[in-house]
Amino acid sequence: MKEEKNAPKKTAKKTSKKPTKKGAKVDIEEVNLEEMMKKKKTTKGKLAGKQTKGKKEETTTKKKRKMRMRTKVILALLLLLLIAGSVLGYTIWKNGGGIKGAVVTAVGGKDEQKLKDLPPLQFLLLGKSDFMTDTIMVCSYDPKTQQASMLSVPRDTFIGKDKEKARASDKINSRYQLGVDKTLLAINRVTGMEIPYYLVVDTDALVKLVDAMGGVEFDVPIDMDYDDESQDLYIHLKAGKQKLNGDQAEQVLRFRHNNNGTTYPQEYGEQDLGRMRTQREFLQTAFKQFFTLSNLFNINKFIDIAESSIETNLDFKTLKDYVPYAVDFNTEDLVTDMLPGTPYL
Repeated sequence: MKEEKNAPKKTAKKTSKKPTKKGAKVDIEEVNLEEMMKKKKTTKGKLAGKQTKGKKEETTTKKKRKMRMRTKVILALLLLLLIAGSVLGYTIWKNGGGIKGAVVTAVGGKDEQKLKDLPPLQFLLLGKSDFMTDTIMVCSYDPKTQQASMLSVPRDTFIGKDKEKARASDKINSRYQLGVDKTLLAINRVTGMEIPYYLVVDTDALVKLVDAMGGVEFDVPIDMDYDDESQDLYIHLKAGKQKLNGDQAEQVLRFRHNNNGTTYPQEYGEQDLGRMRTQREFLQTAFKQFFTLSNLFNINKFIDIAESSIETNLDFKTLKDYVPYAVDFNTEDLVTDMLPGTPYL
């Protein structure tokens, strides 16, 4: 009986201890694995964080280097501009200062030897409308004496051979239809001069140039009221000082008489004589007003207009030689006149 009672107890001890030990062992292993996984994740996170931080720091360092380089370049450029500006300012001051000094500096300054070698500049100025020249002037400028003149040539000036058989084509203003060279040749024959250059300014160019200047302040001599549908010309202006835009400037320069036949007063010069006087006075006024700071800054615009709208055989290099001395010219000293002659009917 004792053996039977003790047997099950031994079995129970064995069965009760074994599962407990095995279970405990498994729990420990599971806990260790979880902790190990957590540690690995933490370690990886720390490593990744360090790598990201390192990349950010490297990127930030590169950006700082670039910024420092840009700053150095900007400072260097500013320094160069400051030096160049100082040199330019001194040169402008040395060449007379202000707008005149800037112009002289831009075209290369003055040179006494060059001045001695410069001959008087003479050219024929033609104002063209369609195929006719309503404005004909002989212009000259001597840089040595600072003398300049504008001589108007009446558009009806006879250039033929026989006055008894004169035709419309024998008038100087019609010669342009054969070419500007023929006009220049006729002018030289009539005046006895040897003018080498010509400038043909179309009315469209005149309008653009005056508008580019911002207008011209001019004293219109009389009330002007004229309409010509055939020429698409409509002139309506009141007498008095006023700022003329390009279109109004064309009206002033082309006016001869009103629709009712009235014209400039006799003491001013009637018909073509009055128109030529107005043309001379307008050009004198426009030239005087041209030398402003705003026009100087827009010089490229004027060059573009001239190149696209003005016909000439006077190259820029030749003209450039006269500019440093022309800025000293006083427009009040400009001599204007008309080619003498007697009307012949």
